Amino acid sequence: MTTTLSIDPLKNHPTVIQALYQAHVKLDGLKLIERKLHHLVVLRASQINGCAFCVKMHISEAKADGETQERLDRLIVWRHCDDYSAQEKAAFAWTEALTVVNTQANLEPLRQELVKYFSEEQISALTVTIGLINLWNRLQISQH
Repeated sequence: MTTTLSIDPLKNHPTVIQALYQAHVKLDGLKLIERKLHHLVVLRASQINGCAFCVKMHISEAKADGETQERLDRLIVWRHCDDYSAQEKAAFAWTEALTVVNTQANLEPLRQELVKYFSEEQISALTVTIGLINLWNRLQISQH
């Protein structure tokens, strides 16, 4: 019989995990990113990263904050449908660029699109949100 070894960073480093959680709390407290957009961004990164736990959690949170099932279902094909605003699409493109890192990519066109819809402070908050969800996804995936 094969046993599965699971080493839990959440259990082994609770103060570090709590500090990461507090970063979320502080960022959310700034209220720089609209809640529905926040949910869609973290859901999209979690989809890309293949974190089933996080996808389920973010869908539930988004629905609790009023997001529609149709928009949640179509997020994976956001480029090919009219369900999302230009602002949301700019955020999704940024999310994908920071989640699937291509060292050869030119991010300048994406930044130029972002500044049409977001302040520098909002773009920074969006960037930190994306970085944090990618970290959380990787921590969760390490437990699979």
